[in-house]
Amino acid sequence: MSGLIALLDDVAGIAKVAAASVDDVAGMSAKAGAKAAGAVIDDAAVTPKYVHGFDASREIPIVWRIAKGSVFNKVVILLPAALILSQFAPWLITPLLMLGGAYLCFEGAEKIWHAFGPHPAHDPQDAAPPDDPTFLEETRVAGAIKTDFILSAEIMTIALAAIPPGQGLVMRAAVLLVVALAITSAVYGAVALIVKADDYGLALARTRGGWLQSAGRRLVKAMPGFMQALTGVGTAAMLWVGGNIVLHGLETLGLGLPYETVRHWSEFAGHAVPQAGRVLSWLVTATLDGMFGLVLGLLLIPFSNAVLVPAWRRVRALIGPAA
Repeated sequence: MSGLIALLDDVAGIAKVAAASVDDVAGMSAKAGAKAAGAVIDDAAVTPKYVHGFDASREIPIVWRIAKGSVFNKVVILLPAALILSQFAPWLITPLLMLGGAYLCFEGAEKIWHAFGPHPAHDPQDAAPPDDPTFLEETRVAGAIKTDFILSAEIMTIALAAIPPGQGLVMRAAVLLVVALAITSAVYGAVALIVKADDYGLALARTRGGWLQSAGRRLVKAMPGFMQALTGVGTAAMLWVGGNIVLHGLETLGLGLPYETVRHWSEFAGHAVPQAGRVLSWLVTATLDGMFGLVLGLLLIPFSNAVLVPAWRRVRALIGPAA
């Protein structure tokens, strides 16, 4: 009997440890996912354009195909790469994180730059679609998955850096897996709701009466403005998160003056109005991070046009004939 009681005690102890581990994974996953907010919002804001122009019956299947590609990007390619990096070259995490942050700043600044003047469309997705809808769908899905790979790399790198030091390989893998699946589900679930919202509103306006019909009409009218607002929020989040990542990385590398300046003004604002200290501190931090991100992104635009784009074209020209 005593042996059975001891066995039950051991089982209970193992269950407690397992429950604590699950709680740890959930807690770290939530914090890591929150750190990746800028890339997540950008992902949700960018993806709906890839289903624009298709028949309504193809919208959800296209979103589902992109979501599966996103899971493959995160789980099969990026998660093992992140674990190998953290295990054998952890010193690379900060530079890679800063590179991802700089890319967020560049992308956000480029959107603002193009919003202030007419510029020729350079996105191949904006070109006139071919007559074959199957070809167009394959092209759009492939382009969306490539774009997702970049954003997913940012998300996984940010999540990896947010995991507290000293965690084992299994714990890091579990946190990254939860982050990958949770963020993909949230992003593409939201995208599916967004792309079908106007169809749902139109159906209400046509088939219902009274307040449901009125709500359907308002929903259809509201969606273009909602999409613009979502794009604006995504751009602001990219600049804020990207700027914060670069500033924090500079501090880690020994250049702490910019980061300390932001923190000083944040604390000053919080002490100035104690009743709303936390809110004001966050607003000042986010604003200054965003301003830094905007300036950095604007500086990167000519560098990209003069150096990166020509270099990439030369690489494509070299590998093109071989492909």
